[in-house]
Amino acid sequence: GGHRPAAIYTLIETAKLNDVDPQAWLAWALAKLPDHPAKRIDEILPWNWKAARTAEALAKAA
Repeated sequence: GGHRPAAIYTLIETAKLNDVDPQAWLAWALAKLPDHPAKRIDEILPWNWKAARTAEALAKAA
């Protein structure tokens, strides 16, 4: 029964390894999930988080 906690721990540690604040990333990613296409899930993974946020900021500024 430890699959879910292990998955969450893995996500948190992956964020840390990518120099990403786990809490900020998880909040952002969980907010994106309902409308995000499954085939583009890689866009919201921790190692792509900074680039995605930069792109969002540029889109809002335009």
